Amino acid sequence: MTEEGRKQPEGPDFSQGVAGRDVPDDRPLLGHVAGEAAIMTRQGDAFFVIGAHCTHYHAPLADGLVVGGSIRCPWHHACFSLRSGRALRAPAFDALARWRVEQASGKVFARERLPDPAPAAHKGAAQPRGVVIVGGGAAGFAAAQMLRAEGYDGILELISADTAAPYDRPNLSKDYLAGTAQPDWLPLRDPAWYRDNGVQLRLSCRVESLDPAGKRLTLADGATLSYDALLLATGAFPTKLPTPGADRSHVHYLRSLADSDRLIAACAGARRVAVIGASFIGLEAAASLRARDLEVHVIAPEAIPMARILGPEIGAHVRKLHERHGVIFHLEDTATEIGERALTLKSGATLEADLVVIGVGVRPDLALAESAGLAVDHGVLVDEYLQTSAPDIYAAGDIASWRDKITGERIRVEHWVVAERQGQTAARNILGCAEKFDAAPFFWSQHYDQAISYVGHAASWDRLEISGDPAADCAVSYFKDDRLLAVATIGRDLDSLRAEAAFEARIGAAPPEAIE
Repeated sequence: MTEEGRKQPEGPDFSQGVAGRDVPDDRPLLGHVAGEAAIMTRQGDAFFVIGAHCTHYHAPLADGLVVGGSIRCPWHHACFSLRSGRALRAPAFDALARWRVEQASGKVFARERLPDPAPAAHKGAAQPRGVVIVGGGAAGFAAAQMLRAEGYDGILELISADTAAPYDRPNLSKDYLAGTAQPDWLPLRDPAWYRDNGVQLRLSCRVESLDPAGKRLTLADGATLSYDALLLATGAFPTKLPTPGADRSHVHYLRSLADSDRLIAACAGARRVAVIGASFIGLEAAASLRARDLEVHVIAPEAIPMARILGPEIGAHVRKLHERHGVIFHLEDTATEIGERALTLKSGATLEADLVVIGVGVRPDLALAESAGLAVDHGVLVDEYLQTSAPDIYAAGDIASWRDKITGERIRVEHWVVAERQGQTAARNILGCAEKFDAAPFFWSQHYDQAISYVGHAASWDRLEISGDPAADCAVSYFKDDRLLAVATIGRDLDSLRAEAAFEARIGAAPPEAIE
């Protein structure tokens, strides 16, 4: 490519200096350091220059929000330290590039690039000799990664029933199923990372029993493992329908990488797909299957998709969005039987289908915790530090039930980022940090080229306020007894970030930079 054809970096060259007064205190300034994209931020009289793109999905941090000593990603709310560049909160795990800063004559200059931050030191804290993590999903991997990032050098074992090493599960119903994400995008770390960091990864391995008093696990093959600290992150499994024919070979559930691969392989010989359930997973799968040019029908009992969670306005918009892309809805209806080539509906209609995808929710995998005698009530009960009723046993992710500081009620949230962040907090507490889990729940859902972001948790609400038009951009606030519980946005990333920061301030959450 010629010099004229190369894209020039945007904004000022920070190595040449920028007037300090031109750097806002809540938004980043986009520029570059000798051609490498960077942002400059300010906190009081201190200035920082760090990499311009989130290390999770490469989102532009220039569109993010500065909160205290951190920068928040506009897409998926990853959080980075301005001072060290360290990834403080998932879904990002890798640090940002950073440069040394000098100030002279009212200008701010970026100098040489600085090395990555060293692992934190936990002086004086009693370290467990051996940590075992049961579950290789979001919470389990995030905990293992955080333990090593925090300098833990003891024995670390990660036990997973999955056949594949930890991977980016949200992609399974989105780009990967659609065919636009390559298989090598999915692993959260390559195999060398586990070897180099001393993480013993046991795949296709199930834990048969747990003895909290003896601090021992028995595996399905009869082997036993001892631990000093244990994290249960056993996740969830898809809710199975009792519908006659639901066990046929062309009926698919979507939870694991193997599930997604089987569904992708089945698409090659299919023309029409019936998706049972208008859940997030069901509709994301519908969008991805449309990207493969399959005829997609969605069958669901509700009158408006997602109305119970997001409200009728966004629900109606989501339906129209899918219909514009060719999805056919059969609402206020259910499948009463799944035949070899057709479904019988409660309405009496018959729907031909080569493939059937069932997405009607998941159930937490509580069997191990229940059999071990841990306190369980629709989830494993944990305190504000994510510790269970048994000493030195923590729980995180889909199985954890904790007390929400906004409502005062116990909640259990089945979302990827929540699980990752709980895994990180549990890891720090295993190391004696006494860190409360008080991050506001967050998730996102992708439908074609439109993303829905959701902060907070509103199991029910009695009033909602909508600003804007879902067809363009909007924000929806969910209230109960005049108390704001959650905010959903479309095309308003800053509003979503500000809502998250406001929830944190409201409950007195420790600022993310304080966890360094």
